[in-house]
Amino acid sequence: MRSYRKELWFNVPSRRAFINITPQVQDCLRESGIKEGLVLCNAMHITASVFINDDESGLHHDYDVWLEKLAPHEPTSQYGHNRTGEDNGDAHLKRQVMGREVVVAITEGRLDFGPWEQIFYGEFDGRRRKRVLMKIIGE
Repeated sequence: MRSYRKELWFNVPSRRAFINITPQVQDCLRESGIKEGLVLCNAMHITASVFINDDESGLHHDYDVWLEKLAPHEPTSQYGHNRTGEDNGDAHLKRQVMGREVVVAITEGRLDFGPWEQIFYGEFDGRRRKRVLMKIIGE
């Protein structure tokens, strides 16, 4: 079995964003040379997420609105975490809901997706450099 590892870096200028990283994942898969196996993508920061869904702007807007209702940023005083001097208590909760990672099967050198599936990086406390780990294993 072979193994491949790479870090993808992001610096989102806004507080929140959803970025389709499927092309970067496909590039990693090509670089790995692995034809059958699994790819793991996981956010290496506790205020960011990796998830799979449709690349549709209305859905992304709905996510943003829904997450802000579940864990609104303001007032920042509502979060015990923010008493440490941070202002990102909401981002930790949003990440928990959206998830840390995805695993996708690799079949015949391609990501084995269902219809419309794409991989996204979700940022909930941007304005600094963060990374996503790519780990590919297989033959």
